[in-house]
Amino acid sequence: MGSRILSVEKTTDNRFLNMYNLHHENKVGRKGLYHMASRGKNIENLKLSTRKNTPDGVIIYSIYGEKRDRMVLVRQYRITIDDYIYELPAGLIDEGETFAQAGARELKEETGLDFEPLQVDEMYHKAFFTTIGMTDESCATVYGYASGTVSRDGLEENEQLEVVLADRAEVKRILKEENVSMNCGYLMMHFLHHTDEDPFYFLKEDRGTP
Repeated sequence: MGSRILSVEKTTDNRFLNMYNLHHENKVGRKGLYHMASRGKNIENLKLSTRKNTPDGVIIYSIYGEKRDRMVLVRQYRITIDDYIYELPAGLIDEGETFAQAGARELKEETGLDFEPLQVDEMYHKAFFTTIGMTDESCATVYGYASGTVSRDGLEENEQLEVVLADRAEVKRILKEENVSMNCGYLMMHFLHHTDEDPFYFLKEDRGTP
């Protein structure tokens, strides 16, 4: 006998994030209670109900500058750690938006920069789960080039962040010394170690194994 969910109970009613109690039975028949956070507004929207990995948000990996030698980061205050952390610009996808549209809107709101998205294979846009032990949230990633002038005019009152256009030396320092989100950290490593003129070298199909 495998593990199974017996019932689901919504315990909060918030705008962007809610808590759910998952009553379950494990593989040896023992019953338990699991707590989960979700972007889903109700039980029917949870991924365990839809069985579809529909992304809640988008993460933007963008490169800036004529020499394509700077990575767009945000250094943002996060209440959960009462400290600042380096992240990629990101946000929730509005209903009816494509990944590219959401990425362009979020980058503009958070940084003031314009976004030129790349067309890449679907597997690189695919939504990945962020912290599966705590939430069913998943995010898609968009890639492209940023241009324009940095501005914080589009920030909401609860957003406390600065835009960082980091060259390789600064990326290396951040990786060594600062708080960094996991997805941001891995892409910073790509940026730091790419060996040709194209910072998105890893998205090229001919570099993968057939």
